[in-house]
Amino acid sequence: MSNVENDAEPLRCGALVEGDRPAGAPRVDVLSAREVPLGGPRAMRVRRTLPQRERTLIGAWCFADHYGPHQVAVSGGMDLPPHPHTGLQTVSWLFSGELEHRDTLGTRALIRPGEMNLMTGGYGIAHSEVSTPDTTVVHGVQLWVALPEEHRDTARDFQHYVPELARVDGAEIRVFLGSLGGRTTPVRTFTPLLGAEIVIEPHMTLTLAVDVAFEHGLLVDGGDIRLIDTVLRPAELGYVPRGADTLTMVNETDAPARAILLGGPPFEEEIVMWWNFIGRSHEDIVKAREDWEASSDRFGAIEDFPGGRLPAPALPNAVITPRRNPPTHRPTDPTY
Repeated sequence: MSNVENDAEPLRCGALVEGDRPAGAPRVDVLSAREVPLGGPRAMRVRRTLPQRERTLIGAWCFADHYGPHQVAVSGGMDLPPHPHTGLQTVSWLFSGELEHRDTLGTRALIRPGEMNLMTGGYGIAHSEVSTPDTTVVHGVQLWVALPEEHRDTARDFQHYVPELARVDGAEIRVFLGSLGGRTTPVRTFTPLLGAEIVIEPHMTLTLAVDVAFEHGLLVDGGDIRLIDTVLRPAELGYVPRGADTLTMVNETDAPARAILLGGPPFEEEIVMWWNFIGRSHEDIVKAREDWEASSDRFGAIEDFPGGRLPAPALPNAVITPRRNPPTHRPTDPTY
């Protein structure tokens, strides 16, 4: 998926949830989504929860778009022509619908509900994502993972993985990255990561053991879910800092509730994010844009795509500065 915002600066800030919290319970910060167009002002709109001004990453997860359910007859569905990526991996996960992915490795693959497509941009790749003709509703998430410095120029790659469905304690879990609930995926990543879809039955409680070294984010798709002591509503993302060894989720509604659980150890490197590129400096971004606009071999070409490429927007009239998360601890804050 492409980040097509012309102005990504007015970011919504995460809100620290105040109120009573049991002694020793982890805090939960609530990150609200902002709505942005995908491909232009008349295109399908998505809800973006990462990055935000006060929360750039959760582990190495650096970008989270949540979209749908969109009626293709009304929204036009997803229609993203070839566009570039550097310094990251993309994770595509659908709840409904079907997309066709093409990339400059020569990959031509479908994205279906319950199946993960993971693409590694590294030094440079280009891809397209388009709703298939039989798709009537598109609904899912698009996620990005920042590559660490030692691997950010790695070779382009593509992996497809179908996780096994696990049923436990009134919930269904599909682990598409990392380990959770006794399930471990074989998918290659460059930092430790957790990614899972969780569906909780009405009024059921689910407690999961998690890695104490990870920070976590729970992105709610449908229903109201109480994460530890904080209710998260659809399109909200609850952030839990590292230190928690379990996460308890309660579905507070009369219908199944669905969420995406993300996690990883804090990503300590500063990154520069602009458009579809991740680098470490303004100069990295300028070079990547120049290479894309010049149709450089750095990104390759999708020869059989029926249409043109997505042009890069103009660079801002300022130096693009690095982003990193705020300090983990704020001792002066009485809620810590």
